[in-house]
Amino acid sequence: MHAVIVDCAIYREGHRTEGPSDLSDALAEARATGDAFLWIGLHEPTEKEFGLVTSEFGLHPLAVEDSLSAHQRPKLEVYEDSLFAVLKPVVYEPESDTVSTDELMVFVGDSFVVTVRHGASTPLAAVRKRMESSPHLLAHGPTSVLYAISDVVVDHYLEVAAELQTDLEELEAEVFSPQGGSSSKGTAGRIYTFKRQVLEFRRASGPLTQPMLRLSSPGLPFVHDEAQPFFRDVSDHLTRVNEQVDGLDRLLSDILSAHLAQMGVRQNDDMRKISAWAAMAAVPTMVAGVYGMNFDNMPELKWEWGYYAVLVVMVLAEVGLYRLFKRRGWL
Repeated sequence: MHAVIVDCAIYREGHRTEGPSDLSDALAEARATGDAFLWIGLHEPTEKEFGLVTSEFGLHPLAVEDSLSAHQRPKLEVYEDSLFAVLKPVVYEPESDTVSTDELMVFVGDSFVVTVRHGASTPLAAVRKRMESSPHLLAHGPTSVLYAISDVVVDHYLEVAAELQTDLEELEAEVFSPQGGSSSKGTAGRIYTFKRQVLEFRRASGPLTQPMLRLSSPGLPFVHDEAQPFFRDVSDHLTRVNEQVDGLDRLLSDILSAHLAQMGVRQNDDMRKISAWAAMAAVPTMVAGVYGMNFDNMPELKWEWGYYAVLVVMVLAEVGLYRLFKRRGWL
């Protein structure tokens, strides 16, 4: 069990104190004082390992099941003995320009906070350290932990959105450059892959809007009234994120449409060039075909200058067609 427990401590009046090693005794001590709470952090627990925490903290079986499966949408659920929140932190890989998501579950009770983390890229040690350096925040109880985690997750959304915006500007410059359509298959593939990254981001940020609005509204159990303005600030940041993500998605659709339109224009240009060269090649072919029929009654065959006259006609026809197609932009 200790392998999955990342950290466990009792916080009294905003300050960390080391409590009993037994979870039942630690929770009882936190509840006895009335001004303390227990914060335990778990990383990818199994059903058996999570069973002890479930029994000691009285967590709802449905919420426990969601915590173990780790394939949830961001949400907020209220149970009799606790508040259950699911967040999906976003991870951006600059080397491959890809977006992935982890999962983070938070149980908030009267005198405890249980965080369950899935994924290796969402450490909560920095959040705990930040909170411990601000006792006035921790003094608000378990609600402050939920706020701090939400704030860090949403602020990281803003950072990832800025990175994606930079990547989009580079892709846009590539598409609309003079050589932007030289590899239509590769460019279209990049745009589609980018849209998949934005969709992954949207699945994490979009559904979180409603839970943040609920947390910033009065009357929610286990949420301190003084925490509502803080959750409202997180909700405002999340709105900015969702607006940026929507903007990215619309721009990608526009870029893809513009790229496909460019491909259509280039294909039309290519077809006109092919048609022009084919027309120019058809004239001498036709003339040579006529004089290659070997009929007897063809007076030009006995003419001394007939061969040279035919060559001149071919050249003049080619020059005329070339100037005509060039003037019309076909060549």
